[in-house]
Amino acid sequence: MKEDLLLVMPTTVKCPNCNKSVEWKKENQYRPFCSERCKLIDFGAWANEEHSIPGQPDFDDAMSDELDQPGR
Repeated sequence: MKEDLLLVMPTTVKCPNCNKSVEWKKENQYRPFCSERCKLIDFGAWANEEHSIPGQPDFDDAMSDELDQPGR
């Protein structure tokens, strides 16, 4: 019976950008976002470094010179 409910009731999530309810289904090409607009707004925020993943980076800019010099 529990399996029947999963087939009938689609999973609903909140759009990370505008909090609108979004059905999580294969046909929603923008999931977890509600629209292309919300997806692009989020992408822009990552590109502008408004979002970040906490923790220490494995690589930093101080090491980039070593990568530019082959054979070292």
